[in-house]
Amino acid sequence: MPLPLLSLLRVYLYLSLAAALVACPGNQARGPVSPPVAVASDTTLGPGDVFTVQVFGEKDLTGKYRVSAQGTIDYPLIGSILVGGLTPPRISELIKKKLAAGYLKEPSVSVFVEVYNSKKISVFGQVIKPGTFNYVDNMSIVEAITLAGGFTPLAAKNKITVTRVVGGVSKRITVPVEEIGEGTASNYLVRSGDIVFVPERVF
Repeated sequence: MPLPLLSLLRVYLYLSLAAALVACPGNQARGPVSPPVAVASDTTLGPGDVFTVQVFGEKDLTGKYRVSAQGTIDYPLIGSILVGGLTPPRISELIKKKLAAGYLKEPSVSVFVEVYNSKKISVFGQVIKPGTFNYVDNMSIVEAITLAGGFTPLAAKNKITVTRVVGGVSKRITVPVEEIGEGTASNYLVRSGDIVFVPERVF
């Protein structure tokens, strides 16, 4: 038996309203908001930095090197190489090119940074050992705080601030480190020159 016209209209209006409520962004479930993961973009090497060069199948060409005050290293067969201001991939390509020029056929070269002595981060506030520390590539804020001995009992762990100079402008972001440790927020990567401050919690 066909439904009356009024009943059909009521069903149509109900279905339309339900669809609108489902589609509305304000009614969708939202996860916890966390700061974006900052990419450590400055990986260039400078004086004092230590890195390892690995050449596949060539033990004598594999070793650890420290960048001199002039930004150079002395490498077997090649001699002095200017690496200051270059990134690890650029250094790898440079050594590969020089070795292939007259010593090896299609060498496989990899460069891994051990310590960025030319780059520093600072951690202050409610940490056990505040101070300035050597930066390493892809260092997380958790690693930075660990270098400073970890939190004191008075630390406001979800209100840590990172101050960074970008394009000559100082910017500050609040990072919830306690939530990062609990797995409810994304990890955060620090950069060379960052200042990490751990405030005291308010009772």
